[in-house]
Amino acid sequence: QVQLVESGGGLVQAGDSLRLSCAASGRTFSLYAMGWFRQAPGMEREFVATISRGSLRKLYADSVKGRFTISRDNTKNTMTLQMNGLRPEDAAVYYCAARAGLESSTRNDYDYWGQGTQVTVSS
Repeated sequence: QVQLVESGGGLVQAGDSLRLSCAASGRTFSLYAMGWFRQAPGMEREFVATISRGSLRKLYADSVKGRFTISRDNTKNTMTLQMNGLRPEDAAVYYCAARAGLESSTRNDYDYWGQGTQVTVSS
C-alpha cells in the first residue's frame, strides 16, 4: 500500500505559478513510477505528467509541455509539479498517482491515488 497526499493548490491569476507537492508513505517510494492527473468539473480525469522511478524519463501532456515540470526526490518520498504560466484552462483538481511499473500516461495503469488538491486560475 502507498498513501499519497497532495498539497500546494490554491487560487491564482492567469500567468502566475504554483508548485504542487505529493507526499508518499507506505511502501518504498522509489519502486513506483509517479504521475499527475487533473480533473475539471464535468470532464474526464486527464493525464498531465509522469516520471520514472529514477527520474530519467518524464512525459508531459501537450497542453502543459514547456510550462509544467515534474520532479521527484526519492530520499524525501516526494514528488512535485512546478506549474508556470497558468491559464484558466489549467483549473482543476490535481491528483498524484503511483504505479508499480514503468511510467505511464494512462489513468487506469495507476494503482494508488491521492485525494487531490484544487487549483483555480482566474483570468
